[in-house]
Amino acid sequence: MNHLKTIVVIPARLASSRLPHKVLADINGHPMLWHVYQRCLQAKKVAEVHIATDSEEVAQTVRKWGGTVWMTDSNCMSGTERIVSILDKLEADIIVNVQGDQPLIEPKIIDTLIHIFETNNPIPDIVTPAYLIENDDIFNPNIVKIIRRHDGYALYFSRHPLPYVRDIKPENWSQTTPFFGHVGIYGYRRHLLESYHSFPKSPLEESEKLEQLRFLQAGKSILTFITPHNSISVDTQLDLDKVRAQYQEDYARI
Repeated sequence: MNHLKTIVVIPARLASSRLPHKVLADINGHPMLWHVYQRCLQAKKVAEVHIATDSEEVAQTVRKWGGTVWMTDSNCMSGTERIVSILDKLEADIIVNVQGDQPLIEPKIIDTLIHIFETNNPIPDIVTPAYLIENDDIFNPNIVKIIRRHDGYALYFSRHPLPYVRDIKPENWSQTTPFFGHVGIYGYRRHLLESYHSFPKSPLEESEKLEQLRFLQAGKSILTFITPHNSISVDTQLDLDKVRAQYQEDYARI
C-alpha cells in the first residue's frame, strides 16, 4: 500500500449564481460550510482540511471557528482552478476537492477515494465517486451524469441524461439501463494540478460548466468508483430546505 499524504481543500465561492451566499446559509445554527468542514475532518485518512475562498466574509467566518483558510483570486473559474492558485501553500501527495455546497457529504466516501489511490498500481491521476440513479433524477440538470468504461474509467460527464435510450419512452429509461450520477468530489495527484495551466481551454467544460471535462478533453483519465452514499449538492432553495429538514430530523434523534 502506498503511503500518500492526503488533504482536503474546500473551494468556497460566495457569489453563486443559482443560490447566492449559499455556503454561509444557516443549517441548524451553523453555516453550510461549517458542516462540510466538520464532515471532512471525520474522514480517517485525511491529514488536514483547508478552505479556499475569494470572500473576506467567508474567510472571517472560517477563522472564527479556527479553520484554515486561504484567500484566492476572484477570477478563478472553477473550484479546481481555485485550488491550483494556492498549490504552493499545500503540502500533500493527494488533494481532495470537496465542494462547499455538500453539507451531507459522507466521510466514508472520502476515505474510500483515498484508499483507491493507496492500493491501485499504477496510482490514478484522478479519482471520483459515482452512484446509481434510480428515478427521474436522470433528467435533473443539477445532477451530473457519468458514462463509464468497463474498467471504471470515465468516458464523459454531462448534465444531460446519458446514455440516450433509443426506441424507449423517456419515462421508462431508468428501467432499461443503469444511469450513474456523480458525487461532486475529486481526488487529484499533486503533479497533475501542477501541470493544470498547460492544459488547453476546454469548450466542453465551458458548455457544460463541468470542470472535470478540461481533464478529459486534455486526454487525462478519471477513475470512478461506485458508492452507496449519494450526497445532496445544494444548488437551489429547494435543496437547502431538504438539507435543513434532514439535519432537523437527525438532531431530533439525538
